[in-house]
Amino acid sequence: MTDGNIEDYFLDITGEVCPLTFVRTKLLIERIPSGAILEVRLRGAEPLANVPRAIAELGHQVLGLTAESDPAPAGDPVHRLRVRKT
Repeated sequence: MTDGNIEDYFLDITGEVCPLTFVRTKLLIERIPSGAILEVRLRGAEPLANVPRAIAELGHQVLGLTAESDPAPAGDPVHRLRVRKT
């Protein structure tokens, strides 16, 4: 288990579209140990709304969702979702 500031696993789904954004996230979270921290880099309204909600519905803990400082060239800001697997 980490101290809350360091992620154990990282996934970049900024190039994916729904439903693949959640599918890729779910597949990785199923493979990591309980208590591990996963950081997911995502972009777009649908992933931003759906991935954190679906992760919470599966019983995992959403630790935070923050925007990166610079907006993406296409106009959709990239966000980082931090999750603790339960």
